[in-house]
Amino acid sequence: MNHKINVGILFGGKSAEHEVSIRSAKNIFDAINKEKYNVTMIGISKEGHWILDHNFEQGIVPSVVEPPKNSDDVLSLVLAPGKKQFVVGNGETPLEKLDVVFPVLHGPFGEDGTVQGLLKMANIPFVGAGVLGSAVGMDKDVMKRLLRDAHLPSARHMLLHKYTGGEANPSFQRIVEELGLPLFVKPANLGSSVGISKVNNEEEFDRAVCEAFKYDHKLIVEENIVGREIECSVLGNEKPIASIPGEIINLQGFYSYDAKYIDEHASLLEIPAKLTPEEIVKIQDIAVKTFQVLCCAGLARVDVFLTPEGEVIVNEINTLPGFTNISMYPKLWEVSGIPYSELIDRLIRLALESFERDAVLKTSK
Repeated sequence: MNHKINVGILFGGKSAEHEVSIRSAKNIFDAINKEKYNVTMIGISKEGHWILDHNFEQGIVPSVVEPPKNSDDVLSLVLAPGKKQFVVGNGETPLEKLDVVFPVLHGPFGEDGTVQGLLKMANIPFVGAGVLGSAVGMDKDVMKRLLRDAHLPSARHMLLHKYTGGEANPSFQRIVEELGLPLFVKPANLGSSVGISKVNNEEEFDRAVCEAFKYDHKLIVEENIVGREIECSVLGNEKPIASIPGEIINLQGFYSYDAKYIDEHASLLEIPAKLTPEEIVKIQDIAVKTFQVLCCAGLARVDVFLTPEGEVIVNEINTLPGFTNISMYPKLWEVSGIPYSELIDRLIRLALESFERDAVLKTSK
């Protein structure tokens, strides 16, 4: 009998995308091949507590990750570095060693390199990009600068820093002169459209800046790109492949958090997108190049604009895209010929391959 692979699924987290992560984790738990994998569900609360979670095994999907009310029942986890192992509370009850971790975490403290660094230090293979790819993929400002240096087109932007203030930050008038109207104000390090506003005047701009600064100390103010919103999934390590692209058709101005996860009538997903063969190849090529330039691995979803002139402009990359039942990443692979369960299997194999490749590197003389 073949040995089952022990997979730990990390979900929840401290970011504003906590609830989205739980929905993603539920879909992965339901779809993963239980005959091939032993699955351990590890929830991270909004306060940062790591908890062994049996809810999914009982068919219960929590709205948020939280420990039981009775402190005696709390199964708090401690990572044993170098042993690929978690232990419960006082360390007397070690869990079975994990062969690989699938961090189904979105946003800061999960998609930005923090968890990836922890797992790397603990010598545990994990699905997705490493520390560098995760960090630059999360920071929209750094991402844009790397894309610019690689001659990959992205929307023009300017920066606002919360603690710099004063004349060091550009005025609304200067921003409009440079980028025009309307504008988008975005936290530099967040996803799922959290904290993002589309603004048409100075009053809306001031409100948008106040809202975005609740989530990050650095904001990007970005020009509005007129074009179709196309998304493309990427899969692989050294030789990544791109899926058939899909299109987001917005019915409320832009692809907001509500449009993505709450209001099913706020947008339409057209999968596959109605594109010419030439447009498909061009979008797939830019998606793969973006993936490689930003040092990604395993998986990512690349979002682009297709302008009326036929130009493809990179909007952003998501190094741990959503896996909810309406998420584009798995849906695009499904129409491309890779069903959900097989996709999870491939991602785990890619994680183990990446770990084995790095294991041969010398770390000292």
